[in-house]
Amino acid sequence: MLFNSEAFLFFFPTVVILYYLIPHRWRWLLLLLSSYVFYMWWEVSYILLIWLSTLADYYSGLKMGSLPDKQQRKKYLYLSLFVNLGMLGVFKYFNFFSGNVNTLAESFGSNWQLEYSELLLPVGISFYTFQTLSYSIEVYRGNVKPEKHLGKFALYVAFFPQLVAGPIERAQRFLPQLQEKVRLNTQRIKTGLRLITWGLFKKVVIGDRLAYYIEPVFDNSTEYQGWQIVIAACGFAFRVYCDFSGYSDIAIGAARIFGYDLMQNFRQPFHAHSMREFWRRWHISLSTWFKDYVYIPLGGNRVTRWRWYYNLIIVFVAVGFWHGANWTFICFGLLHAVYILLESWLQPLNELFEKVTGLKKLPRLNYTRKVIQTFILFSFSFVFYRANNVSDSFILMGQIFPLQGSQLDIPLYTDHLPDIVIAILALILMQVVHHIQEKGSFSQWFDPKPHWFRWACYVLIVWIILNFGIFEEKQFIYFQF
Repeated sequence: MLFNSEAFLFFFPTVVILYYLIPHRWRWLLLLLSSYVFYMWWEVSYILLIWLSTLADYYSGLKMGSLPDKQQRKKYLYLSLFVNLGMLGVFKYFNFFSGNVNTLAESFGSNWQLEYSELLLPVGISFYTFQTLSYSIEVYRGNVKPEKHLGKFALYVAFFPQLVAGPIERAQRFLPQLQEKVRLNTQRIKTGLRLITWGLFKKVVIGDRLAYYIEPVFDNSTEYQGWQIVIAACGFAFRVYCDFSGYSDIAIGAARIFGYDLMQNFRQPFHAHSMREFWRRWHISLSTWFKDYVYIPLGGNRVTRWRWYYNLIIVFVAVGFWHGANWTFICFGLLHAVYILLESWLQPLNELFEKVTGLKKLPRLNYTRKVIQTFILFSFSFVFYRANNVSDSFILMGQIFPLQGSQLDIPLYTDHLPDIVIAILALILMQVVHHIQEKGSFSQWFDPKPHWFRWACYVLIVWIILNFGIFEEKQFIYFQF
């Protein structure tokens, strides 16, 4: 079930009303059954995978909690790793490995071939498997006590607002909230609805609208050049952000209405002044997952310089591969590792440049330069992220230069100028809100405003969504991961 669908428009209010009508002791059951219905809206059979992951990690957690010695717990941690990573391997990566093995065999003149799987990729499998894995790892480390209530643990795994595209919630944050008695709180409902509305605005007004003018460039790599590709890459960066952060806003807002707090997943990433800072602001639940469970266990940056390079590359290649079973995603992750390494290596030259040009005495201008530079680098990496294959990505990069202004005058843009103007104006509005959020809490700025001003803003944003939103029930981009 999509957040931007008519079905969800009826599903969500119904669940909320029932949630606050029934006694507290049964609310977990209502949310669990609702979450299963929400997920089975796509494919009923794949609920079996969620049950398998839930039971494996519930059992592993109980067993590890009963053993005082870490060494004894390891076999149950391995069980959790085997089940969750095994499911990912079979459903998400099997065909990728089969294709590469077959290509390698052909290069040696062998006719031996691996069969391809016809299994469909279950929606959100990368999210809920990583969420349950974090639980098992934390129980193994002794940081979390195992949850003994199977139903509440199952709800932690399958909670529908964030089930299929995150945030990847940690057990130590979410499970304790399930023990608290939730009372109807109008302030939480108001801020939750505000987040849902803002998320829909980003998704249907900006993200889905940009798709019409971006996707043709990547799907027909040989037909476009110069500024067409530059605009498509920058536009796709905004498209992904609006689509994914829009989902996160809706998920966080929906959870807040039920009385639960989910972690922040985006923090104005296009205000980042370096790629290192960018990853502290972008898909925070994933970047912190890899930091806590891969990067730090490898030694982080408290190792020799060459070992740090290795750790960084391994983590970002894994981040890229998490996104999809394609070499394009591996290149995307590797490129971001290179960005961060170059930032480290070129730091002395950057400081010298700032001193020579006088930018060090102009902090605002210097900050703006770094923000623009970071956005350009991020957008460039999306040529790999979005291209259908590595060959297409290199074709697109090869056709960027020389940039020719006349190439802007093409039907793809000029025939849809009003729609593009709407997207640009919506992006400006979004950036204004981001600027306010960068200064502090939006609620602290917005809530003290006069009653008429707040309601005018609510009416305006709803009017924009209803009149300029794309209501074709376009799937969220990160559902494919």
